[in-house]
Amino acid sequence: MKVCILGTGSLGSTIGGALAKAGNEVHFVGRQAHMDAVNKNGLVMVTPTGEEVAHPVGHTTPVGIGVCDLVIVLCKAFDTKATMEEGKELVGENTTVMSLQNGLGAEDVLCEVVGVDHVIGGKTYIGGMLLEPGRVQATIPGKDTFIGELDGTLTDRVKAIGAAFEKAGMRCIVSENIMGVIWDKLLVNVATGAVCGITHLPYGDMYQEEKLVATAISAVQEGMDVAAKAGVSLTYSNPMDVLELAREGLPYDFKPSILQSLEKHRPTEIGVINGAVVAQGAKYGVATPVNETLVACVTGIERYIREYINK
Repeated sequence: MKVCILGTGSLGSTIGGALAKAGNEVHFVGRQAHMDAVNKNGLVMVTPTGEEVAHPVGHTTPVGIGVCDLVIVLCKAFDTKATMEEGKELVGENTTVMSLQNGLGAEDVLCEVVGVDHVIGGKTYIGGMLLEPGRVQATIPGKDTFIGELDGTLTDRVKAIGAAFEKAGMRCIVSENIMGVIWDKLLVNVATGAVCGITHLPYGDMYQEEKLVATAISAVQEGMDVAAKAGVSLTYSNPMDVLELAREGLPYDFKPSILQSLEKHRPTEIGVINGAVVAQGAKYGVATPVNETLVACVTGIERYIREYINK
């Protein structure tokens, strides 16, 4: 299978690296330093059992890659439309485009750019953290990936993609309720991302602080209340189950994407994570004060970075 990862950072490197090691033709599109390191020495994947090396092909733009069987979009959510527009030459008649990004709304953007017939939904609990250019901490064992057609049908293409993930050692479930799965993953991000970002604590330390866990539980409960009002069928009904799912199999020092972005002095995806709960809460008349506060705090940190660090 010919695969292109658009926006190859931490998670894209982990997933793309696994697919490359399984014999797929994998192309990365990402930042210059990371792509140079991948092309020079391969992608070093630091796993719970040791180091492995994969050999995808690195690019800084999609130009010249050609039509792919599968395009996985993993850029930051606020770059989705521009990134997919730039990558339209990757999409042929039989190309499948899938987002594994955080938050809500990516599928709508992709449908707008390439057409609904090319787009499927996806969410993954695989963990990745870029340690340096060409080197990623990859957490795959025990972490599920869910994919599915947006209308819930079971098609040959989703079965084939699921089989490719399984062959690459990534447990993959083809779902008939992918929108429910997308909300499930949203709540995992709601639980940990903003709290870790504001406090600058990795997972292990965050879970040691009772007040932070209580805040995370409240944020997830608000999301569950909104989902119920929106008619979304969730897997979990207890917020603590979501918090346990979030850290399952991850190292003590793991950092969620919002914290990783803030540490790199870059914008976060808070708007499509906790911000999505706030927006959907307003739409359905559900109060979301905890998520509103978390969004405000992360937004304030982003402003501080813009005004006083990145000037």
